[in-house]
Amino acid sequence: MQLTHEHEELRRTYRRFIEDEINPHVDEWEAAQIFPAHEVFKKLGNLGLLGVTKPVAYGGLGLDYSYGAIIDETSQYINCGGIPMAIGVQTDMATPALARFGSPELCKDYLAPAIAGDMVACIGVTEPSAGSDVAAIKTRAVRDGDDYVINGSKTFITSGTQADWMCMLANTGDGPVHRNKSLIIVPLKEGGKRAKGVTVARKLKKLGMHASDTAELYFEDVRVPVRNRIGDEGKGFVYQMKQFQEERMYAALGCITSCTRSIEETIEYTRNRKAFGRAIIENQVVHYRLCELLTEVEALRALTWKAVEIHVSGGDCTCFASMAKLKGTRLGREVHDACLQFWGGMGYMDETLVSRRYRDGRLGSIGGGADEVMLGIIAKQCGLLPEK
Repeated sequence: MQLTHEHEELRRTYRRFIEDEINPHVDEWEAAQIFPAHEVFKKLGNLGLLGVTKPVAYGGLGLDYSYGAIIDETSQYINCGGIPMAIGVQTDMATPALARFGSPELCKDYLAPAIAGDMVACIGVTEPSAGSDVAAIKTRAVRDGDDYVINGSKTFITSGTQADWMCMLANTGDGPVHRNKSLIIVPLKEGGKRAKGVTVARKLKKLGMHASDTAELYFEDVRVPVRNRIGDEGKGFVYQMKQFQEERMYAALGCITSCTRSIEETIEYTRNRKAFGRAIIENQVVHYRLCELLTEVEALRALTWKAVEIHVSGGDCTCFASMAKLKGTRLGREVHDACLQFWGGMGYMDETLVSRRYRDGRLGSIGGGADEVMLGIIAKQCGLLPEK
């Protein structure tokens, strides 16, 4: 896909913001295992960076998804994985369905503040007993007059302790599991306090993504107006599957940048580090391996931007987005592991960025649909599933 001057200007704007406003604080936020999402998001909102692809009517820039892809790629210049993930939740996971299918009133109340950075959003799909198997969720929203009464729980919620509202997938009927769900905007705060019936059960400790707060939330008789439903009742599973496409491209686009950075940093380190009388990079096993990894990253770039191109043109990018997510997150594991090895003992130190990417990147093959789910989707798209 041919990128324009406008694409590159957007990239430069975001890079400058990252270097000035985020990276100087990353180590502090990693140690605290949380970052001030409202503060950071408001600054991003002031620059228009949270609504690049969203409708102008609600404060967005109204640009096509290729510009959103630039944001996703550039986010990985942040020196940790947790903050880009939280930004990605705001732009590519919690708001696409709202922007596409939400009523004007709902978009005014929730999408516009998310674009402006006045509200922090989260996505509520995963439950303690339902992860990649989205159809197995148990949370229910039962109609009672003009309200839904919600009972259930959601876990692994990015920004869960700070979020103002959740885009929640819940069962709103008793029919077939793919047609009994709805997406509902659930306020998590009222007047600055925790909404009635909403409990943050615990802030979760994770292997990586330390700067991002992740939580498990309980919902007990939480009343939400029916008007907070996104689109039609029973269409939630379909809307969420569409929403997943941008989440999966976000993951692949981020892997392009994170892998490139690890390789470039490793080339520089191995050029300057000597062992047995010569630079480490002069060993054939090292420079050949780095060449292989560079080649793999360029292949990922081509695949991922093919998915972006299909999405921008209005086509169904499901197959290519799933392939890109599968390839990108697996390649991330391979690249960061290989590069860490060439750093030797320094690669095992917390202060080294390749070490941080190694632990943060492991989530990619799990979140947003595990590798095995991606393979199932690709098999279905390519007509390779065995007949029942």
